[in-house]
Amino acid sequence: MSTADSDPTTTRSYGLTPAEVKNLGQQATAAKALSYSPYSKFRVGCALLCDDGEIVLGANIENASYPVGVCAEKAALSRACLEGQRKFLAIAVSTDITPPASPCGMCRQFIREFCDLNLPIYMWDKDGNYVVKTLEELLPMSFGPEHLKKPDSSV
Repeated sequence: MSTADSDPTTTRSYGLTPAEVKNLGQQATAAKALSYSPYSKFRVGCALLCDDGEIVLGANIENASYPVGVCAEKAALSRACLEGQRKFLAIAVSTDITPPASPCGMCRQFIREFCDLNLPIYMWDKDGNYVVKTLEELLPMSFGPEHLKKPDSSV
C-alpha cells in the first residue's frame, strides 16, 4: 500500500504527478461527506479526473429498496457525462475501511463504458493509504462498446 507522498514512481507510470494523486485522494475522501448511507453506514466517495483537469465528485446514495441505490463511481460518471465530459485520466474512490475497497463489479462495468482499460483507479483507505490498479486489472477480459455490432446501414 502506498501514500501519495511516498510513492512518486507509481504515480508517474499513470501520467499523474504525486500532487495530482494526493489532490484526487483528498477530493474522493471529502466526497464521502456527501454520501447518503443511512442503512449500511458504508460511505464511499469518488473523484473523477477529467482530461481538462476538472474533478467531478460522486458519493453513494442508498435507498430503502437496496438495489435502487447508486454507487459513488456511477454517480460521478453520470454527473460528468451530463456536464459533457467524456475523457477521463483517473478515478479515485475512498472508504472508511482498511484495506481500501475497490469498485463493485457493476461499477467496474459502468466505468468500462466510458474509460480506457489503462485508466488508473486509486482506492483510498481510512488512513490515507491507497492501492492503484488499472481498469483492465480490475476487469480482465472485459466487454465494452467496441464489441457490439454496428447496425447494418444497407438494410
